[in-house]
Amino acid sequence: MNVIDHVRDMAAAGLHSNVRIVSSLLLTMSNNNPELFSPAQKYQLLVYHADAIFHDKEYRNAACKYSMALQQKKVLSKTSKVRTSTGGAASNLQAQSLPSEIEVKYKIAECYTILKLDKDAIAVLDGIPSRQRTPKINMMLANLYRKAGQERSAVTSYKEVLRQCPLALDAIIGLLSLSVKGADVASMTIDVIQSIPNLDWLSVWVKAYAFIHAGDNQRAINTICSLEKKSLLRDNVDLLVSLADVYFRAGDTKNAILKFEQAQMLDPYLIKGMDVYGYLMAREGHLEDVEVLGGRLFNISDQHAEPWVISGCHSFYSKRYSRALYLGAKAIQLNSNSVQALLLKGAALRNMGRVQEAIIHFREAMRLAPCRLDCYEGLIDCYLASNGIREAMGMANNIYKTLGANAQTLTILATVCLEDPVTQEKAKTLLDKALAQRPDYTKAVVKKAELLSREQKYEEGIALLRNALANQSDCVLHRMLGDFLVAVNDYQEAMDQYSIALSLDPNDQKSLEGMQKMEKEESPTDATVELDGDDMEGSGEDGDLEGSDSEAAQWADQEQWFGMQ
Repeated sequence: MNVIDHVRDMAAAGLHSNVRIVSSLLLTMSNNNPELFSPAQKYQLLVYHADAIFHDKEYRNAACKYSMALQQKKVLSKTSKVRTSTGGAASNLQAQSLPSEIEVKYKIAECYTILKLDKDAIAVLDGIPSRQRTPKINMMLANLYRKAGQERSAVTSYKEVLRQCPLALDAIIGLLSLSVKGADVASMTIDVIQSIPNLDWLSVWVKAYAFIHAGDNQRAINTICSLEKKSLLRDNVDLLVSLADVYFRAGDTKNAILKFEQAQMLDPYLIKGMDVYGYLMAREGHLEDVEVLGGRLFNISDQHAEPWVISGCHSFYSKRYSRALYLGAKAIQLNSNSVQALLLKGAALRNMGRVQEAIIHFREAMRLAPCRLDCYEGLIDCYLASNGIREAMGMANNIYKTLGANAQTLTILATVCLEDPVTQEKAKTLLDKALAQRPDYTKAVVKKAELLSREQKYEEGIALLRNALANQSDCVLHRMLGDFLVAVNDYQEAMDQYSIALSLDPNDQKSLEGMQKMEKEESPTDATVELDGDDMEGSGEDGDLEGSDSEAAQWADQEQWFGMQ
């Protein structure tokens, strides 16, 4: 047993710090005396040394050392050819025990990916012949191709992963996200379903995620629910998080929060999806709970985007936009594919008046999640904020045509129509259609109430809001009902409604202002109710907060450091 064998055994035992020290010393000896180790032994030393550096998270240094190892492997290959031609059987045996050159290239690509050098990572993996690519290499390539917008290459790589590993469910999700038909994806899993017992759920699972990526939220909910009810898959955390996320996309905040809470109770260390959960809780005014959630997730891991997004949502809904911007940028730095982080940063930029920068972030969120309507809503809000009604109308019409006439798309289109006096009647028709489909859809109720307020149809507005509040309790709806009641001189019940609104969201400034006006006994007889549907925290629109930010100077340095200018 020689010294290289000892280094190999230490590396296998996970003694990385020890490997780093001894391999460094041995490599220096080899440089001073090239005859001390054979080319094969030097190659091994370089790989073990690079592995130890990679373990210490010095990825640029590790990539350099892995590249040196590959250069040494080329020298080794030349000498091996000479020995093989002379009949060296021992050299063949030695070559088989050496660290894999393919694995070294994968490690280099992994370093580049962590360093966000995606083009370099793709170049390294592309250099590996197709037949020599392992499933993990194809999976990394597929993800890199998709991120780079090379969809056809991504599909090919994902399919290759499934060919070798038919239960690679993340590869299935990748294919579905690239608009590959669910039936085509399911056909690639038929053999494994038929050959292995208790996998009959897999075809239904594929169908559920096909609906999700097609934007068919209701059918996705029904399909996931059918899976979740099966005794063998009941209380599966991943299914519950997916179900919560689809409820959120469908605009069903109550059920989304319920399912997120259920998943969290089953797995207290859950991180996935908690950014959306934190956003919903912040939007509903539960800022103390959001603060606790963020702190708990930071204790679990501060290397994920989710706790930073949650803290950012707390800052955003506390009207601390500069801090929210910093936290959103930090989350993006940890995970550039975090849609919720992009939306948070975009909303903070918009509310700080940096609309063009906000538009860039909303567009990137749209690219990553083309079926999430909140990405489009953020962009439309930016267009409206910069008086780009034509652009907003074009975007709203595109959503309507692409995703169909459901309550959400109808409400988005109506929101834009409300901005133009010429299209007020069209807005009313669209909102009526939305409420006919979903009478409890809060955003549609808010916009319809706003329209009725403009027309001073207070009794009709009161009836609409009472009907909406019959099956739900929402801060904004209670506050709006209070405003309408003031307009009809029903001050006592108006006070009750403001009190309910504040009990649901103690930070709701407009409810507090309404209550304070009544307490001062200001006469509202000639008052006209002015409702701003775009400034409703509980309406589900994330661009709703206004106010000055006292932390701009404090966070200016962090903004520059994280490249936010």
